[in-house]
Amino acid sequence: MDLAQRKQVLAIIGTITHNEATLASELNGTIKKVPILSLTSPAANTKLLSPQLPHFIQIGDDIKIHMQCITTIVGEFKWRKVTSIYELNNGFSYDPGTLLGLTYSLRIVGSEIDNHLALPSLSSLSDPKATIEKELHRLKSKSNRVFLIVQSSLELANILFEQAKQMGLMENGCVWIIPDGVASLLDSVNSSVILHMQGVIGFKRHFTETSEAFRRFKFKFRRRFALEFPEEENINPSFFAFQSYNATWAIAHAARESQGKFKFNLEQLFRNHLSNNSKLQQSHAFNIINVIGKSYRELALWSPALGFSKNLVSQQLTEIMKTNITSNSVLSTVYWPGGLQFVPKGWTRSTEERTLQIGVPTNGTFHEFVNVTHDQNKNNTSITGFSIDVFKAVVNALPYDLKYEFIPFNGSYDEMVEQVSNKTLDAAVGDTAIMAYRYHLVDFSQPYVESGLDMVVREQSAKSKTWIFLDAFTKEMWLMMATLHIFVGFVIWLIERQVNAELQGFGPMLWFLVTVIFYAHREPITSPMARVVMAPWLFVILIATSTFTASLTSMMTISQLEPSILDIQTLQRRNSPVGCNGNSFVIKYLTDVLKFKPENIRKFYSMSDYPDAFQNKYIEAAFFSVPHAKVFLARYSCKGLIKAGNTFRLGGLGFVFPKGSTLATDISEALLKVIESGETEQLEKDMLSIGGNAKCSPLESRAKDGSSTGFQPFIGLFCICFSVAILALLYNMVCLVMNNLEIFTSYIHVTLAQLRRIWKWTTPYFVRSCSRLQPGSTRSVIAATVIRNEKETVINS
Repeated sequence: MDLAQRKQVLAIIGTITHNEATLASELNGTIKKVPILSLTSPAANTKLLSPQLPHFIQIGDDIKIHMQCITTIVGEFKWRKVTSIYELNNGFSYDPGTLLGLTYSLRIVGSEIDNHLALPSLSSLSDPKATIEKELHRLKSKSNRVFLIVQSSLELANILFEQAKQMGLMENGCVWIIPDGVASLLDSVNSSVILHMQGVIGFKRHFTETSEAFRRFKFKFRRRFALEFPEEENINPSFFAFQSYNATWAIAHAARESQGKFKFNLEQLFRNHLSNNSKLQQSHAFNIINVIGKSYRELALWSPALGFSKNLVSQQLTEIMKTNITSNSVLSTVYWPGGLQFVPKGWTRSTEERTLQIGVPTNGTFHEFVNVTHDQNKNNTSITGFSIDVFKAVVNALPYDLKYEFIPFNGSYDEMVEQVSNKTLDAAVGDTAIMAYRYHLVDFSQPYVESGLDMVVREQSAKSKTWIFLDAFTKEMWLMMATLHIFVGFVIWLIERQVNAELQGFGPMLWFLVTVIFYAHREPITSPMARVVMAPWLFVILIATSTFTASLTSMMTISQLEPSILDIQTLQRRNSPVGCNGNSFVIKYLTDVLKFKPENIRKFYSMSDYPDAFQNKYIEAAFFSVPHAKVFLARYSCKGLIKAGNTFRLGGLGFVFPKGSTLATDISEALLKVIESGETEQLEKDMLSIGGNAKCSPLESRAKDGSSTGFQPFIGLFCICFSVAILALLYNMVCLVMNNLEIFTSYIHVTLAQLRRIWKWTTPYFVRSCSRLQPGSTRSVIAATVIRNEKETVINS
């Protein structure tokens, strides 16, 4: 302002914000007439040429593009919540519109600003390190670990990262993103500054460093800078230095072209040099960088129109449109703080986070869901099961690392839930369905398996189908048996008819085919060859009839079975005893909702006790939650047990948390992701496949299987019978020909003679018919041939 007052200022160049220029003009009206060329980016609520400051020009990128780049990085790695950090100078204390725009952009990619940290400018702080350390301690107590430095000077960013490293905020799980104002200056800082920023990602303005103009400037800059500051380690110029150099030359050229000294207006400067000078124009593209080692490496190029790409040459933007690849592969090799090899979740419970105590029942009835075993030799407790696997999968899907340990609880499920309600336990993982009316003092996650209440009873007989015996074998098996039976019988008949008078006719052969199935044939088999053919076939008939009997018996048994009790009303009317899990909510549900008498309810603590209880008529029915019923019937359906009645819907299996726990909400959201991925469904299938039919013998399993028997088990026997029959048939044909060779020879000779005589008789007729159509010479030749044939016939006679 002092220089402007003395009229010794031609123009002002620097990182001057719109707010600073406005304040200066209000204090000194002379500044309103001085052109101000600012290298900063326009704020969200200002224009390139403000009416209040007609001589003020900002040539930086629009700040909205910077915010869009930050948002794209956050959305790429799917961080749900972030912490914004900004310095109060550079207009942020007076321009909330920038952060508001960032908030809206983050919502589009499914994220939000969880915390704000506004740091004063360094010039206003007497002890910058103490102030920053205090603010970082406040952030460390929060859960979020994704830090966005929206705007900051390099000096403040240096102190910020130095303090963050000392406080453990530059370790595994943390994410830091720096803006263009810091990233573009990394070419000019010493390695000690970069040492505090390992794993940081950011974006810097993209420009062509191989251009002739920049190479000339870089050579001059390095030579002069090394002379003035020989102690500096890095003497490379930044983009801002190059931009300032070009802006100064633009004003110098504008002044030279003006009519008089110190007489040129801003409009002329803007029209002649800024709008047409490619050195000052921005490409609206940023290089995504990752700080590692003593410098940084460029990961990708980002632009608002094209997104991420590996191509880093602005002149090849048209080619990027054709060869642009997915951003997942572009940003797949990031070096994260602490040397983490995978994308950080960016979230933690707290810096003083203790290990959560997760209760699990030790006396559960269904060990497929929760199974607690203790190895005394190794002094090790193993906790497995379907519910445990689901909980682990959900924790892995959380956006933060969760430290927990399973605590075996030796008590009922109700007692364990009460421990959670009293916050003695942080959560509970069990195998009991959610009962909101029962446990109103705790919160539940979303159910990971839809559940209800099923009734299991014994089976009883019913009517069977009329043609059920045809289902004992498949159609292919019936067809194969019939075909091979007829073929083998035909071969035996063909062999026996030569030596056996009782099997010479076609009718006896058909009767033999029927009686041999029941081993009731009266015709003796005298030929050794026929006996060789018949022996394996009788063995096949024996195996096939036995299989048919067993299959038909099992199918008729299945078809005649139905639930012995069809509804709950029948149980209540008979005062029948029923069983259920002694540690489950089912007891209270049976008494309070279904109105069973307490003395009719039998409690069980082992799944293996139910079959004997049904057998001894200790209970008439048993009640299970739907997931438990699936496991139970998979094991014991072969014991004559079946599901009956309708399912009572009760919610599903879920995890228990104290009332008002925020972890319940996070677990529910993560659980939905796991369910949508199909992981819980696959875990349930694995559980049923491992536990199913473990208590059924192979015969019982087959007896419960109503499927028909195919020909696959008989292929070996069929091949043997067919091969023996074919060989016997061929041998019989050869023997028949050899024994009747003279008869066959005479028969062939007589047949040939008859054919020759017929030919001679018919030849004259054909010759006369054809001669009418032939020329004269041809007819004479044919006539001579006929006369010669007639003479030969007379002589032969």
